[in-house]
Amino acid sequence: MVFYFTGTGNSLYAAKQLDNERYSIPQMLREKNLSYTAEKIGVVCPVYGHEMPGMVKKFLKKAVFDTDYFYIILTYGNRHGGAALLAERFCKSIGKKPAYINTLLMADNFLPAFDMTEQLMEDKHIEEQLARIKADIEKQVSHIQKAGKQDLEIHKAYLAWVKGAPETVWADYVITEKCIGCGICTRICPAGCIHLENQHAVNTGKGCQACFACVHACPETAIQFGDIPLKEPNPDARYRNPHITLTELVRSNDQAH
Repeated sequence: MVFYFTGTGNSLYAAKQLDNERYSIPQMLREKNLSYTAEKIGVVCPVYGHEMPGMVKKFLKKAVFDTDYFYIILTYGNRHGGAALLAERFCKSIGKKPAYINTLLMADNFLPAFDMTEQLMEDKHIEEQLARIKADIEKQVSHIQKAGKQDLEIHKAYLAWVKGAPETVWADYVITEKCIGCGICTRICPAGCIHLENQHAVNTGKGCQACFACVHACPETAIQFGDIPLKEPNPDARYRNPHITLTELVRSNDQAH
């Protein structure tokens, strides 16, 4: 049994390799009963600012796991910044104790900093990483990935950089006149904070996870960034994990249907 959060398909792809019984965290949060029993229970999600998304943390606070083996896999694209240690600390604060936490290097879809065209050209040996992680989980290995001094310094520097900025610092989206009212963004947003008005997308920003699912999925690149601390290197380059369909992402995240 594995629970996942995904914006562009990376974490969903990883989850599909680890377990056949998969549940979307945005969809599970709509349920009243969040108690689960299984031999192994896992969580797969990306890290934003080296930490798990707010929605994943909310799920972990509410969920009750009856399992002999609880693990967390964190996908990232450049520097993990001690993500496993940060996840372990969070779990400890809510009374949960993962036996295994590891990171998985994949394409970096953080648009304000990375050109997706360049990212797709990099070979990050994803399958090899997944094979090692899957073998660990099958053997129920106990392991929390260590954080080196450089990892901790990177996270500290990030916190100093965004200090004083609003929590939604990366969620300032501008929906331009290129919007054709297709509604894809309204269905791929895990927080359900986008709707159509007169066949034009409107973003309320309420509960936004800054996952950029809407930005990446817009077929017209009509969703652009507004006032954010970085200038997007390639506003025309967008991404979806090549093994994941748009339909799968909509099923994972759709809050309106």
